[in-house]
Amino acid sequence: MRLYLTALNATDAVLEGFLPAAATLGLPVTVLTDRPDRWPDGVPVAGCAVGDPAAVVAAATANGPPVGLLSNSDHLQEATACAARTLGLPGKDPEAARVCKDKAAARRAVAAAGLDTVRTVALDPGAAATVPDRIFPAVVKPRAGVASEDAYLVADRRELADRVAAIRARRPDVALVVEEHLAGELRTYDTLGDGTTLAVVGGWRTGLGPPPTFVETSLDWAPPPERVDTALRARLDALGVGLGACHTEYVVQDDRVRLIEVNYRLIGDRMDLILAELLGVPLFAHVIRLHLGEPLAALDLPDPSTVDRFARVEYVCADRPGVLTTAPGRQDTVAGGVRLGCRPLREPGGVVEPTGTNRDYLAVLHAVGPDRDTVRAALAAFRQDLRWTIAG
Repeated sequence: MRLYLTALNATDAVLEGFLPAAATLGLPVTVLTDRPDRWPDGVPVAGCAVGDPAAVVAAATANGPPVGLLSNSDHLQEATACAARTLGLPGKDPEAARVCKDKAAARRAVAAAGLDTVRTVALDPGAAATVPDRIFPAVVKPRAGVASEDAYLVADRRELADRVAAIRARRPDVALVVEEHLAGELRTYDTLGDGTTLAVVGGWRTGLGPPPTFVETSLDWAPPPERVDTALRARLDALGVGLGACHTEYVVQDDRVRLIEVNYRLIGDRMDLILAELLGVPLFAHVIRLHLGEPLAALDLPDPSTVDRFARVEYVCADRPGVLTTAPGRQDTVAGGVRLGCRPLREPGGVVEPTGTNRDYLAVLHAVGPDRDTVRAALAAFRQDLRWTIAG
């Protein structure tokens, strides 16, 4: 019996998380992807039109019935959920996967449950950017976008028109949403579920770069208080979130919990691997086990509020276009009881072009230690000795 993962790109979550986790569980695994030539040698991949549920079903049954099927890709949750349902396997609700991906639909679902209303206007491809004055300041972004891709803060109609025109010049077929800007400190809420019960496994306070883009520059461990946890659970219930991993972004504005977006998968950009290290649990194996039908009660999940460690993550971002000429390699060290790491995301010799998204990341730095002050000081000292040079 084989486990199948659907994926587009060869992410660290799959290569360093799910594939080793499947091996520890004694499960043979195949990655189904429509880009098999872009995966490293030695990874068990099979070509498949992974956006088509019927194609996923055919590929997953080519060598007998599968034991499980899941995805960690934003773009493939609905198709994978549909395929799992067809195969009679544990999986996410396809409608919940669709609604979470569609930012306008997610806003409607939360509003219909009487939990919160965010002024939102959906713009179909080619439609005029007609919005009410009271929506400004606003955020314009793709209706099904990820990773702050083409997400911009706009102050007025002129800025909105300019941003919409620029996005459509690159992506004429993209559907957009314009919604009121939800001001406040950006936080994350990360959960696992078995389809019946939901457990919070962590939360982070997110630092952002300067507007008008929304590039994440740092994250500090910050599990949500009980009041916020209760409010977020109600919102995820309204969206139908149940099985597997879910990563939610929110702010607390005027003492109200307000969703930014819900990504029905693990937190990304290596934060999933760092979360597993901080908690000391086999996070990726837990996700697999949930997709095999095991209950949350069978997993050894700590209460995040009782974790006696702290973690901070910093992203090194390209601040100018050019060629990356100098960059440190992978590093792991311990200083003063703090575990420190550097994971390069770009190799020297590559061309960088700032985009205002996580594609600007050159490296991920992280520190895990006993408390906030110790961790932050150790990471600052660690970073001081690292150099990245971009030649313009």
